[in-house]
Amino acid sequence: MAKINRFMAEYKDHMTTLPNTTKSSAPPKIVMRRFIRLFKEVDDARIQGMIDYPLSEILVIAFLAVLSGANTWIDISDFGDGYIRFLKKFLKLKNGIPSHDTFRRVFSLIDTDQLQQATVAFLMENITSIKKVLGIKDDGLRQICIDGKEQRGTGRKYNYDEKIRNLQTLHIYDASNEICLFSKAIAEKTNEIPVAQEVLKDMNLKGSVVTFDALHTQKETIRIIAEKKGDYVGGLKGNQGILKSEAENAFTQEVLDSIKDTDAYYETSEKAHGQIEVRRYYMTKAKHRFNGYVEWQNLRNFVCYQKYTCNVIDGKEKTETRYYITSLREVILCAEAIRGHWSIENTLHWHLDYSFNEDMNSTMDKNAFNNLSVINKMALSLCKLVQPIHHNVGLRTIRKSFGWNHEKGLSELLSNFDEETLRITLENVKK
Repeated sequence: MAKINRFMAEYKDHMTTLPNTTKSSAPPKIVMRRFIRLFKEVDDARIQGMIDYPLSEILVIAFLAVLSGANTWIDISDFGDGYIRFLKKFLKLKNGIPSHDTFRRVFSLIDTDQLQQATVAFLMENITSIKKVLGIKDDGLRQICIDGKEQRGTGRKYNYDEKIRNLQTLHIYDASNEICLFSKAIAEKTNEIPVAQEVLKDMNLKGSVVTFDALHTQKETIRIIAEKKGDYVGGLKGNQGILKSEAENAFTQEVLDSIKDTDAYYETSEKAHGQIEVRRYYMTKAKHRFNGYVEWQNLRNFVCYQKYTCNVIDGKEKTETRYYITSLREVILCAEAIRGHWSIENTLHWHLDYSFNEDMNSTMDKNAFNNLSVINKMALSLCKLVQPIHHNVGLRTIRKSFGWNHEKGLSELLSNFDEETLRITLENVKK
């Protein structure tokens, strides 16, 4: 039976059983070489010959500052000033530390797509090495989630006639590896839909299931996913015309009762957050219930999802029902994908707001903010990789630990995810 690839869950199980591989602080030049090489791959759009601060130095300082708890341009510059002696161990810093205005201005000039490609390639390279050493098989469908995020601190309202709306960003998130693959700014006079379609056209979706809410359940979006060899699970609301009502009509009580005794039904239950939660998933073939199914490419099934909750303290009960369309054939796989879609909120958006304070960032320059957010997302992914070694403490605490001891933190980060070091650790554990 097919399944969703959950690399991060397997990785955490492995790492919690291993000892900390860091015996001592590694020399900063060795520790930092990979990061400096990574940031040198990003083009500098400034006029050559008039540059006081090399781009790679600006990016390395910003990355270390963010990793250590910095959330604003002033934080980043202050970090550089406070730790200049440490930074000079591996950066020349001929002209010292840039001002916060210089950091913001330079970040506004960087090509976001290029910076993002470099950071994602670096992260995926590390994850590939980890899988190889730990023997984690790269099987199952990779889950790709689509969702937008509003940066609530970036807008302005000067008076009743002039208003600058908050920045809107579309995220394409690899939920299997917990990495944000794409961040695209959404222009003020458009929305997420065409931006998502543009990104999906350039992706290889073979072996992936793409999940999205009702906003992205569009015929063109689904056509692109199907042509890129991917599967999909899309939510339904009123914006699809009759499609939602057709799905609702497909699941009469009689139909639900008949499905419950077949392999088209799946149920889970658990006690969480002070309540009992029962999730029920029903699947039925779309072509048997909806004459217009051929207009939605590769549409095979409707899915009805019912979530029943009962508060263990006051006994209050609640039932929530949602409907989906999908190209998948197995109800359990659909259930995994539906539940897994929330990871874009829980493991990406929530951390960007809570652990990295993005909602408090008031940068109005869209490009500068998005480039800083790329650095945030890279730091977020790396902190998640370190988290099991820190007994799964919060990411805010992990960022603080980097700020308090850079050499130990960076050595720990790289040594635990360096292929040779991991291999030696595994051999020692087996002995």
